[in-house]
Amino acid sequence: MEPDHGVEECDCAPSARERRALWPVMSRRGALGLGALGLVTLGAFAGPLLPAAFATDYPSWDDVQRAKSNEAAKASEVTNIQGLIAGLEAEVQRTKAAAQVASDAFYTAQQEYFDAAARADQLQQQADQQAATAVDAANKAGRVAAQLYRNGGDDTSLELFFAGSAASADDLLARLGTMDQLIERNQAVYSDAITARDAAQSLSDQAVVARDERDRLQKVAEQKMVESQQAADAAQGALDAQQAHLSDLQAQLAALQDTTARTIADYQAGVEAERKAREAAAAAARAEAERLAAAAAAAAAAHHSGGGGGGGGGGGGGGNGGAVVSSGWCRPSSGYQSSGYGARTVQCGANYCSSGFHYGVDLAAACGSAIYAANAGTVVYAGPNGGYGNYIKIDHGGGIGTGYGHIMNGGILVRVGQRVGSGQLIAYEGNTGNSFGCHLHFETYVNGYPVNPIYFMADRGISV
Repeated sequence: MEPDHGVEECDCAPSARERRALWPVMSRRGALGLGALGLVTLGAFAGPLLPAAFATDYPSWDDVQRAKSNEAAKASEVTNIQGLIAGLEAEVQRTKAAAQVASDAFYTAQQEYFDAAARADQLQQQADQQAATAVDAANKAGRVAAQLYRNGGDDTSLELFFAGSAASADDLLARLGTMDQLIERNQAVYSDAITARDAAQSLSDQAVVARDERDRLQKVAEQKMVESQQAADAAQGALDAQQAHLSDLQAQLAALQDTTARTIADYQAGVEAERKAREAAAAAARAEAERLAAAAAAAAAAHHSGGGGGGGGGGGGGGNGGAVVSSGWCRPSSGYQSSGYGARTVQCGANYCSSGFHYGVDLAAACGSAIYAANAGTVVYAGPNGGYGNYIKIDHGGGIGTGYGHIMNGGILVRVGQRVGSGQLIAYEGNTGNSFGCHLHFETYVNGYPVNPIYFMADRGISV
């Protein structure tokens, strides 16, 4: 029989801590933390890099209890925990900074796409106008030619033109002058038609180039959106990992450094009490948010059933937020319209200026007011978006989409890939990004390009 080379004999078995690191019992939050942290938590240590699994090898309270009875082990564990705390903080800061960079890149790419699409539309409109001018000029030239050569030949035309006797030489010269003017006018109109036709062709060619650039920038913007969402998710994962472990690590460090008679159990109980308090506070916050949302929905429904008016297209009005009408759409906020769609005067604050062209409408309500999905659809983005601040984008199918900007920090209530219903509470109004006060910046998209929400929503029975 072959000898039994047991793990005890070769001394190669993993320790209890190594087993936890190699085969951890992972929760959903722990899995997020593992993916977010990677190897960065080892940055505080010298020596060779370890597998990523060891990066989340957090000490247990039993480990702390054992280390406390041995000075060398205690010093090692103190160093270990200090490194883990520093690594968690470093990863939060790193992913937060990366998310900000990706968010700004997404916003810039999105605005460049919007501007390119507007330019392409403008060039095509100008080309169409020039083409219409060319057709009109050509028709005018045709009518003048018909007047001069109606019967097909100069001699016949002249006979018709000079029918009847001239009263005098002056009368004849006057008629000749009139004919010259008609010919000259016809030549000018014809020249205008040629100029308009050439201008229309040139503008059409420019529009083709502009559309190609628009399509290229649309792909760039879509890629930047994906990258921004990934960076935001990584940052959230790092924050979740920090929140999941920091209290334990700080308490364990304090227990190891404590020279009083306070026991490990005392510190562990303190962490548990703090955790329960946080959970209770979070539950209370969720309950309050749900109460406010329900109250807002009830008020909107009552207002709608009572026949109240919606937001005015001229910047007045409000109400009816979340109340779904027969088209299946609803007003995304009860706020009044504070800024419309299109060109506007640039406003500047201490840190930024507003855009000169507004691709949405602003619906202003109190900070924390409810934002509703304007129609049923799938969330395709939920996170930071540069000047839009915290932003949600929903795909409603058929090339139709909506966007919601300046959401308050912590106010996004949905996640990417989630299916939402029309009138569903999705966020709370805030003042994030390039904003001068709490409001919702609301956009409507057709094939990815923003269109005027006032007209878009009016076609669906909603006044914004």
